[in-house]
Amino acid sequence: MKDNDLTDSKKASSQLAEKKLTSENVFDGKLLNVFLDEVELPDKTTSTREWIKHPGASAVVPVFEDGTIMLLKQFRYPPRKTFIEVPAGKIDPGESAISTAERELLEESGVTCKHLEKAGSFYPAIGYADEIIHIYVAWGLSVQGKNEDDDEFVINHRIRFSEALRMIETGEIDDGKTICSLFHASLWWKRNHPFEIDLE
Repeated sequence: MKDNDLTDSKKASSQLAEKKLTSENVFDGKLLNVFLDEVELPDKTTSTREWIKHPGASAVVPVFEDGTIMLLKQFRYPPRKTFIEVPAGKIDPGESAISTAERELLEESGVTCKHLEKAGSFYPAIGYADEIIHIYVAWGLSVQGKNEDDDEFVINHRIRFSEALRMIETGEIDDGKTICSLFHASLWWKRNHPFEIDLE
């Protein structure tokens, strides 16, 4: 199949789609469920797919009137490393993505907002998970105090938005959701600019 045979997106989707034949839930955790599926490939042969079912998540870029944003420093066990991150968390059952964003903003950073707008979304792990992360921009901020989970330890890290963008270039910010969130939020801010801040 040649690349130029797939110029129409609907045609490409139908020609590339894989059909689920069987599915086995091989691990059922508190956050993640792991499945082993047998699928039919576009050429009618079969293969297996291991994948993780995830409830989805929301991430927030909170912007203060002085052009600073509230990020967090948090240790992440799988890579055994402390990261600089945006406030974010999984969507609880029955909860909307925007409600999750508002809740996580308060729980993790101790900040509430008057305004919360969606700036985009992305899939962080398409090779092995169905997770989608919804990105929000918050402003009209007020610092209230944290309400962290018992097993969650984070330190607030307030810096200029422009400096956070530079830290992506230097590698000081290397968490994928934070990179995507800052990028989407900066584009959203340039288009909508609720108030003027320096992004350069």
